[in-house]
Amino acid sequence: MRTTITIAIGVITLCCAGCSSIRPSPSNANLLPPLRPYVNEVANELELLSAERRVVLGEIAAIITTRLAEGKAAQLTFICTHNSRRSHMSQIWAQTAAYYYGLDKVHAFSGGTQATACNCRTVAAMRRVGFAIEDVTTGDNPLYFVRYADDRPPIRAYSKLYNADTNPRRDFIALMTCSVADKTCPVVKGAISRYAIHYADPRLCDDTPTETPTYNDRCREIAREMFYIMSEVRRQLDVATVTSQR
Repeated sequence: MRTTITIAIGVITLCCAGCSSIRPSPSNANLLPPLRPYVNEVANELELLSAERRVVLGEIAAIITTRLAEGKAAQLTFICTHNSRRSHMSQIWAQTAAYYYGLDKVHAFSGGTQATACNCRTVAAMRRVGFAIEDVTTGDNPLYFVRYADDRPPIRAYSKLYNADTNPRRDFIALMTCSVADKTCPVVKGAISRYAIHYADPRLCDDTPTETPTYNDRCREIAREMFYIMSEVRRQLDVATVTSQR
């Protein structure tokens, strides 16, 4: 059965690449009420992604789909230089999107090539869209609990190396969210695959009049792309299941 499903997924991915006019319905996700309006908006604007961007996001969706179809977990580690902004946004949105589409075996992590702190501006941006974020500790590298649903444990957000003890050491998909980390870490030990999904660094606008809109834009961009990936996984799994039952 697994072989049949995997083959079906491969065929579906090739035939439907770039064809996403039909989107799967969300799961019965119990998202936090303040977060729901933003998520619903994001889930309805996936067609705004460029055809070029959909190619790499589709490749990521395909490898996730294959692992899930084979009964394996899909572990995603988002890697940036300092694990302070883009990698945290990606982790949080990927986990939220996986929950939204009922993908319980997708687990998102983040890390850096250096450890600094989850930036306070990142936290503020995620709070603005509806995440419930608790300040657990203070200091140079504070810990935050990020909640997106009542029936899921919080995401532990703090800066760490990508191969920290709390992150998977093998059988994970490495997603490079910044060009610097991508260049300085050409080999990610333990990763089964590696993809570059660079985002512009909002840090360049810190302490300027455009700081808040820049962080808002980056948050929206990353949310949209994580929802695109997970919606594709959901669609491919659903179609492959139907195909295998014929």
